[in-house]
Amino acid sequence: MVIKFLQVIKPFCVILLEIQKLERRIQFKEKVLWTAIALFIFLVCCQIPLFGIMSSDSVDPFYWMRVILASVNRGTLMELGISPIVMSGLIMQLLAGTKIIEVGGTPKDQALVDEDQKLLRMIITIGMYRDPSEVGAGIKKIN
Repeated sequence: MVIKFLQVIKPFCVILLEIQKLERRIQFKEKVLWTAIALFIFLVCCQIPLFGIMSSDSVDPFYWMRVILASVNRGTLMELGISPIVMSGLIMQLLAGTKIIEVGGTPKDQALVDEDQKLLRMIITIGMYRDPSEVGAGIKKIN
């Protein structure tokens, strides 16, 4: 019954995108070129503000967390950094480690866990942009 949880989420994973495996070996020059392009896109996205996100000049309480999780500027496209990826991996490992979900050693089960992590990343990303005053006690807006 425990593995059934992964099967319940499986229909929702159809909407997620997936990258195909490479059919050839990539040369070093091509890797450098794509790394430079990705870095350029990252730096541009660090400067593009998000529409509808309120920014303030107050002190950022998550400054050190942003440094650790590769998120750069508040209110930009790259605000979240790698935090949804890290958090979804930690949550799935916690669920598997405590035997709340049971993951078999087969490649099919591992592929299903990977799909569930992708879905969890999307949920975390959407959930991180809620109003902080709605999150819970102890969080207040500073004017």
